[in-house]
Amino acid sequence: MATPALTPRRGAYLEPKDEDDSPRSSTHAPSPAMALKHFLAVLRKNWMLVGVVLSIAGARAAPAVGARDGPLYPDITVKYLAVALIFFLSGLGLRPRQLAGAVANVPLHSLIQGFTLVAVPMFVRYLVAPFLYRAGLDRWLCEGLVAVACLPPPVSSAVILTKAAGGNEAAAIFNSAFGSLLGVLVTPIELVALVDAGGASSNTTGAGASDAMLATLGRVFRQLFVTVVIPLFCGQVARPRLEAWLDRAKPPLSEIGQATLLLIIFTTFCDTFSGKSVESSRRGALAVTGFVVLSLQLVFLGAVFILTATTKILRRPLPPGDVICALFCASHKSLTLGIPVMKIVFPDHPRFGLLSAPLLMYHPIQIVLGGVLVPSVRAWARRHAEPAGAEIV
Repeated sequence: MATPALTPRRGAYLEPKDEDDSPRSSTHAPSPAMALKHFLAVLRKNWMLVGVVLSIAGARAAPAVGARDGPLYPDITVKYLAVALIFFLSGLGLRPRQLAGAVANVPLHSLIQGFTLVAVPMFVRYLVAPFLYRAGLDRWLCEGLVAVACLPPPVSSAVILTKAAGGNEAAAIFNSAFGSLLGVLVTPIELVALVDAGGASSNTTGAGASDAMLATLGRVFRQLFVTVVIPLFCGQVARPRLEAWLDRAKPPLSEIGQATLLLIIFTTFCDTFSGKSVESSRRGALAVTGFVVLSLQLVFLGAVFILTATTKILRRPLPPGDVICALFCASHKSLTLGIPVMKIVFPDHPRFGLLSAPLLMYHPIQIVLGGVLVPSVRAWARRHAEPAGAEIV
């Protein structure tokens, strides 16, 4: 006699009534070990962003460590050694043909320099600054924003971020170096012409001011030669001797450059949190200025992207690598060149702390924003890379 209890209905063993014993429930509830493994994988994939957050937190907790007079001596380790390392690695990783091709990319260079040294200063001087002043923002902070707009791109962060995002590193190197050299000549003229410093710049006339300006120009050229030209040349000279090893071992040159950028972020925020240059200003006005600086950078990035990556302006968009180069080189501003030139153009200005505050904010914000955008920009470049175009590595 058949026993019904021993004859399961068709499919009954696939749908057990006890959910606790269901094999399907175990597949929908990953173990803590799997969850931890996934979390660590996400951290490894976004280690640069995690490093940015930790660098800022570390600078906030111990600003004296990386401040200008701190034990890290950033005026040496960052200003010279870190930047020199960045460009040595760039020279080591670049094939000479790439660098020669970048120099010949005149349309890209003209677009970047025209945007950062002409369009941005005009936009901030005649649209942004008057609007903010009428809205109640401190006059000197408004003029400080105009001063930031007159500055050229930096020689380090734009190159690192371009490389990290898989952009045209050779073009970024040329634009950063050429922009700084051009900025040495153009920026002082624009500062005098566009920044309304209340007659403070009148003290710059005469032979003494000319000598001071020439001294500043000479110092900037020497620094560019030491930190950019020589390391880049040494990297190019070393590359043929190390090319076989580089192809075989594939050392993490990009990761080393990104780690160097984290050091720059840390020391920059140490100076920011020490508050030596902005201690006399109101916190509310500084908070508004920080929001304005972030908003301006987003506007600049959006404008450059529309200009280079779409057909709204150009008949044919630029290659993804050139778009990335333009994004970072055209929207970034140089703190290294900005502060010395501003001190020469506006010597002994009673409100220099407020005039320089927007630049002190712009510099760290551009690095952090760039670090946050690198994964998204890199993913965009991979999606839009031409089949026979530049490789996004």
